[in-house]
Amino acid sequence: MIFQHFNLLWSRTVSENIAFPLEIAGIPKKEREERVAELIKLVGLEGKEKAYPSQLSGGQKQRVGIARALANHPSVLLCDEATSALDPETTDQILDLLVNINKKLGLTIVLITHEMHVIRKICHRVAVMENGKVVEMGPVLEVFKHPKAPITKRFVQQITESEEAKDAVQHLIEKYPNGKIVKLSFVGDVVEQPVITNLIREYPVTVNILQGNISQTQNGAYGTLFIHLDGEESSIQQALDYVKSKSVGIEVIKSE
Repeated sequence: MIFQHFNLLWSRTVSENIAFPLEIAGIPKKEREERVAELIKLVGLEGKEKAYPSQLSGGQKQRVGIARALANHPSVLLCDEATSALDPETTDQILDLLVNINKKLGLTIVLITHEMHVIRKICHRVAVMENGKVVEMGPVLEVFKHPKAPITKRFVQQITESEEAKDAVQHLIEKYPNGKIVKLSFVGDVVEQPVITNLIREYPVTVNILQGNISQTQNGAYGTLFIHLDGEESSIQQALDYVKSKSVGIEVIKSE
């Protein structure tokens, strides 16, 4: 288990903290030292073997916690809010380390978090809990594309709809009273298709790109794009039907 606030033994060095579960398990000293050396290299703490927790940064402390948790060759690694006490840059470094461990050791990682950025970056599957019950579960991309529970929708909006996008949509509503404002959702291979280019070429509609972003998950890419469509009602509907035919999600935010 990896803890939110590290839970290191402050009177022990990095090496001694990592060796602690091995001592409890009765592993001989030489074997303990070899295993500790392996783990220090795995988590990138070379040169810090004799340092005490008070001499380490938050990210380094968490690396010690990860190494200690791996000491006895577990089959499952449980991370309890393992990055919520860290700054964004350090969080990304720890997440990259966990991804590397998952791939290198074939280790199952169960991650408890309320940060959707963490889910997006390293998880393959996600389960959403509310009031002690699982309310939604599935592959990360599928849950992001079709969130069903209200709490899941709120979580997904944290990373798919920025404050800048909301402000821009409101500005566009005021600036362009006609036409439709549409949110497009792209998942997987659809992200790389020239859907908007073909839309502009094939249909007599005006397309104003408002806001967009693309993010990568362990299962593939997903993206959102806000656009304003203007023109004849029939042409706009044909354009929307075309977009739907390309497996792009559509949500009309505002229409005339």
